Amino acid sequence: MEEQNICPWCYTEIVWDEEIGPEKHCPHCENELSGYRTMQFGIDRPDDDNEESWEDEEEVQEQADSGDKEDDSNGGFRQVNLSWLAAEETIRQITDSQDEAPECPTCREYMLEAGKQSISLQPTVHTVTGRAVVHSPVETVTYICPSCFQVSLILSPEARDQMLALLAPKE
Repeated sequence: MEEQNICPWCYTEIVWDEEIGPEKHCPHCENELSGYRTMQFGIDRPDDDNEESWEDEEEVQEQADSGDKEDDSNGGFRQVNLSWLAAEETIRQITDSQDEAPECPTCREYMLEAGKQSISLQPTVHTVTGRAVVHSPVETVTYICPSCFQVSLILSPEARDQMLALLAPKE
């Protein structure tokens, strides 16, 4: 029986190809699978005769970390994005003050409301109901993920009410 691989970050089952081997990053949330709740101090550094392979591994890791760099001058600790840390409290305050804070479909962080927009569209009249699901223009709320910058549109509360009224059977 095959062992199930579950991402410790997003709890999604990870299925990998036997030819390629195990994943190093979750294909769903893109978090590192081997470093879950661990701290790496860099004390297990290979000997100098393997210096070239160490540099290759370090270069690959730098590319995977999307800009987070490991530097010997700071004891092997990975540098953190200070802008993200500085913004974290503000992000929390904004999400706390919002009426809704949907989760990002990509990384599951809470999303920030960016604004509303009115979308003009040619509504589809469905044969089941004989009418459209929404009337044009329809108002949406735009949300942006502060972590992965995914953008999502959600119907405004007024547009949701309008949609439900159009879908409800008329008596």
